[in-house]
Amino acid sequence: MPLLPPPPACSTRAIVGLSGGVDSAVAALLLKRAGWDVQGLFLSNWEDEDDDVYCTAARDFQDARAIAAELGIVLHRVSFAAAYRERVFAHFLREHRAGRTPNPDVLCNREIKFGVALEWARRLGASHFATGHYARLERAADGPALCKARDRAKDQSYFLHAVGRDELAATLMPLGELHKSEVREHARRAGLPVFDKPDSTGICFIGERPFREFLARYVARTPGPIESADGERLGTHEGLAFYTLGQREGLHIGGRCGRAQAPWYVAAKDAARNTLIVVQGHDHPLLESRELCTGPWHWLAPARGEPFRGAVKVRYRQHDQPARLEPRSEGSMHVVFEEPQRAVTPGQYAVAYDGERCLGGAVIESLARPEQLPAAA
Repeated sequence: MPLLPPPPACSTRAIVGLSGGVDSAVAALLLKRAGWDVQGLFLSNWEDEDDDVYCTAARDFQDARAIAAELGIVLHRVSFAAAYRERVFAHFLREHRAGRTPNPDVLCNREIKFGVALEWARRLGASHFATGHYARLERAADGPALCKARDRAKDQSYFLHAVGRDELAATLMPLGELHKSEVREHARRAGLPVFDKPDSTGICFIGERPFREFLARYVARTPGPIESADGERLGTHEGLAFYTLGQREGLHIGGRCGRAQAPWYVAAKDAARNTLIVVQGHDHPLLESRELCTGPWHWLAPARGEPFRGAVKVRYRQHDQPARLEPRSEGSMHVVFEEPQRAVTPGQYAVAYDGERCLGGAVIESLARPEQLPAAA
């Protein structure tokens, strides 16, 4: 059954992570209507000299203040900038320097929103921390179960798979049963000023910036050769950290005499030679892999010691991919897909599902690569 808010008779305090957007605003609205003692908490976790250009924190705070005023709730403001840089951004940079492609939103949820922010909410006297995430929390025999949102186009369970189960037990996600259009309609009818505010994009808390230029402020450019899978030199890259598997844009490879006119895609990174390997065609077989191995698996359901069948996503918004999951003795997972998967990327996450329920996930460490292609970094 869903973890629904309690009736007014057993009302208690919930702190809502109020971002200034429509989703968290409606989460606060619904909880207040359900009888909760609602307060807002605005997080500003990135401080930089170009915040006014790319980071919308100042504008978002003003929107959060307007929302809180309309709802008649207290709004707290806190900065976890130091924790964000230490727990999320440092890892983000380490992974890029190693030639991998991290997903900071997963760590941001685990370490910041459901880590230090949840701890702060408890200091404010709250029993629960609430967010505007599109996911459902249900009661299962083994504890809280993280499930997909009803709005499949907005489902964010992939980004939440690394949150601890104790933290999920103290979490409310009121939007899990709603579609985005319904959320905006709730906001419009309630007179919330952000009912038509565009969704935020970009890196968690950092905002939408020219990514390569931003990364170059922290990661040195180390140019090297771009080669085809058969060893032909095709150009020069700026540094392996600035590319990801499956990438097409930014390669600057023109037409080649004797070759087809199909676009080029990144197929692998040869870290030992500082070489970027590319192939032609979106569906080139060297962009595909059928197996992967993960790091330590984080379970959101009772751990399984024997191989089992389930569905796996290797990126957000991907459809469920049938696979066989084989737990390893050291806590990692070997995943074998029924069909080859395109551009599976070390540093990203493999997340498993049993129907609606998220079983957990882990960082993708390595792939089973075709023999003709150098192993990805």
